[in-house]
Amino acid sequence: MDGNKPDTSHVDAVVARARAAQKVFETFDQARVDRAVQALAWALMEPERNRRLAELAVRTTGLGSVEDKIRKNHRKTLGLLRDLQGARTVGVIHEDPAKGLVEIARPLGVVGAIVPSTNPLATPTNNAINAVKCRNAVVLAPSPKGEEACAQLLAHMHAELDKVGAPRDIVIQMPRPTTKADTEHLMRVVDQVVVTGSQRNVRNAYSSGTPAIGVGAGNVAVIVDETAHLADAARKIRQSKTFDNATSCSSENSLIVVDDRYDAMMAALAAEGGMMLGPDDTARLTATLWPEGRLNGALLAQDLPVLAQAAGIAAPEGTRFFMVADDGVGPDHPYSGEKMSLVLTVYRAADYAGAVARATDLLNHQGGGHSLGIHTTHPDRPLELGLTLPTCRVIVNQAHCFATGGSFDNGMPFSLSMGCGSWGGNSISDNLNYRHFMNITRVVRTIPAAEPDLADLFSDYWAEVGR
Repeated sequence: MDGNKPDTSHVDAVVARARAAQKVFETFDQARVDRAVQALAWALMEPERNRRLAELAVRTTGLGSVEDKIRKNHRKTLGLLRDLQGARTVGVIHEDPAKGLVEIARPLGVVGAIVPSTNPLATPTNNAINAVKCRNAVVLAPSPKGEEACAQLLAHMHAELDKVGAPRDIVIQMPRPTTKADTEHLMRVVDQVVVTGSQRNVRNAYSSGTPAIGVGAGNVAVIVDETAHLADAARKIRQSKTFDNATSCSSENSLIVVDDRYDAMMAALAAEGGMMLGPDDTARLTATLWPEGRLNGALLAQDLPVLAQAAGIAAPEGTRFFMVADDGVGPDHPYSGEKMSLVLTVYRAADYAGAVARATDLLNHQGGGHSLGIHTTHPDRPLELGLTLPTCRVIVNQAHCFATGGSFDNGMPFSLSMGCGSWGGNSISDNLNYRHFMNITRVVRTIPAAEPDLADLFSDYWAEVGR
C-alpha cells in the first residue's frame, strides 16, 4: 500500500460481497425479485419498527420530528411500492414488432448510494428498493450522523431478506465509521453512484469516473398571486414548511406574495401559526443562524422552541414557524437561500410580473432546476412558469414538500431524490425512480425499409427559401 494513500481495502471487500450476492440475485425471476422488494419495504414499514427507527434517527442525528419521520417512512415507501406494482424489470419488458425491436431489462451491477443525515431511513429504503427491483446490489454510505439508524434498518432488511430466500448482501452498508476517503473510493469501484445530500458529494460523484446520478440543492420559492385561495394556501404552506422540521429539500424557503393580497396572506399565515419577526428579532435570529456568516448546523431542523430559545425570541404559544421579511436576493441576503429550519422568508411583489422576476432571481441564486410552487386559480400561469423559468417542477396549489417527491393525489413518482437537470448541474431532470437503475438491451431485427424521399423532408423549406 502507498503510505500516502488511505487503506480502502475494507471498502473493496464490501463491494466484493455485494458483487457476489448480485450475481446470485441476477438469476431470480420477476416474482422472486418482487418478493425481495416487499421484504425491504416491510423492514421499515412494520409499525413498531418504523417507530423505533424514527426515534433512533432523531436521537442520533438531532434532526427532524419523530412523528413526521414515521409518516414519511410509511408514505414514501407505500407510494414507491404502488409505483413499482406490476413494473417489469426482468427479461423482456417491451416488444415493438412494427419496429423489429425487443427490449430486455438488465441490471447495472452494484450501486453505491450516498445517504444524507436528514433522511437516514426513508432515503436508503427508497434507493435499495429501486436498485433491487432491477436485480442490482446496493452499498449504502450514510453520513456519520445517520450511520447507527441506517445500520439498524439494514439489520431488519437482512432479517426480512432471509425470510424470502434472497441474499443478504444485495443490500449492505459501508464499514463504520465511514470516512470521506472511503466514500470517494466507493464511488470509483461501483457500477453506478446515486447521491442525495451535500453538493460536495454530488460533485465528487460526477468526477469519480463512474456513471453517477446526483440531485441538486433545494431552495423552494412559492408564489401567491392575486387569484389564490389564501386560507387554503396558508394551510398547505404551514403543513409543508413544518413537516419534519423542514428537513426536506422541498420545504418552502421563500414566499412571494403580490402586493394587493399581502396583508390578507400574512393574516392567513398568522392563523396557521406563523410569526412575522420584527427588525430586532430578525437581527437576533440572523446572528444565531449564521454565526460568522455560516449556517449554524446545530440549529438545522430543530423544534421551534429550541430555535426561539437559542435566538432569544419570545414566541407566543401556538407559534409553528417564524417569518422574516426580505427585499433582496444573494450572498448579502442569507434568508434568500436554503435554511432547513422553521423560518420562511417573505417577499412582497408589486404585481404578478414582479413575483415571477423575484422567483427567477431566487432560482438563479440557489436551487435552480429543483422546483417552484404557485398558489393560483389562473388557468395559464403554471404552464407559463414551466415554459420560462429554470425549474424542473411547477407545483400548483399543493403542499410543496409532499407534492414534489410524489403524492397519492398527483402523478409524480414517489422519490426522495429530485433531479434538477442542467440548471442544477444534474444528469437527470425527473424524480429518481427504478428506470434509472437498469440497463436495457435491444434485440434489433430488419423491417421493411422506410427511407424518405428528399422532397418529403425539404419541400416546405425549398418553397420558403429556395434550393
